[in-house]
Amino acid sequence: MSKAVRINRPGGPDELELTDVAVGDPGPGEIRIRHKVVGLNFIDVYHRTGLYPLALPATLGMEASGVVEAVGEGVTHLQPGDRAAYASQPPGSYCEVRVMPAKCVCKLPDGIAFDTGAAMMLKGLTAQYLLKRTQPQGGLKPGDFVLFHAIAGGVGLIACQWAKAMGLQLIGTAGTDEKCELARGLGAAHVINYNKEDFLPRVKEITGGKGVKVVYDSVGKDTWDKSLDCLQPFGLMAAFGNASGPVPPFAPGILAAKGSLYVTRQTLFTHIATREVTQQMADDLFAAVLSGQVQIRIDQRYPLAEVRQAHRDLEARKTTGSTVLTL
Repeated sequence: MSKAVRINRPGGPDELELTDVAVGDPGPGEIRIRHKVVGLNFIDVYHRTGLYPLALPATLGMEASGVVEAVGEGVTHLQPGDRAAYASQPPGSYCEVRVMPAKCVCKLPDGIAFDTGAAMMLKGLTAQYLLKRTQPQGGLKPGDFVLFHAIAGGVGLIACQWAKAMGLQLIGTAGTDEKCELARGLGAAHVINYNKEDFLPRVKEITGGKGVKVVYDSVGKDTWDKSLDCLQPFGLMAAFGNASGPVPPFAPGILAAKGSLYVTRQTLFTHIATREVTQQMADDLFAAVLSGQVQIRIDQRYPLAEVRQAHRDLEARKTTGSTVLTL
């Protein structure tokens, strides 16, 4: 048996219930893993509210670290006793023990602690595919300007550091001066408190009127229109979340009028659809962390039993960096 956090219907944080569930043996292509630490992400809120529907009842959570207890037939990259971490479908990491597909689970290097592993996989792999695999026409080169919204979140703070290592001029937005200074200290070239100033004219000022090559946006509805206006001709709008709500439908002709723009809606799980690509991306992330280029900030820790409060704080934008649930 395992303690697990489940929902029986979509709704608010009070729908999260800590319960006992049976855990069996892994089948072909699966492992059983005993978690040490679980990661918290905004996609968990989307699952809880029903914005991204799940078959119910459902255990939430996409990210964790722990120790492999057993492996199923065909699994060769992991063995019982291995330290491991993952960001993976299907949801189910809010628990002590689970059986899950092995393909997205990676060995955790000895130099990376369990709490760091749980805090870095979904957010770090997201930053990796955005900066390295979701690039505008012609790619990104040192000195290029990029705009990154919600810069003080888990993905944002990793992106700050990685962008600096790539030589990019990252412009980050956040809702408080404290969050802006946190991002600046971790490598953002410029920061904008969107509660104090309009980010559009400030971006144009910073870039000498040229705009940015790419906007990375997990906010959605509240930032969409002005973000398009921040782009250079042929620039890329890369959406990867909707914390403020989904973007309303728009006419494609708008993209022509604003400079022959590109728009893409990305998700991590398309990028990590194969074992080979998952490992390549994870190796890049592990190298960045082990080298010190990227530090993983864990600013909030909650016991698994306090997951409701963790969700409330995440939705209220009271968190910075990464948040973990402890077992």
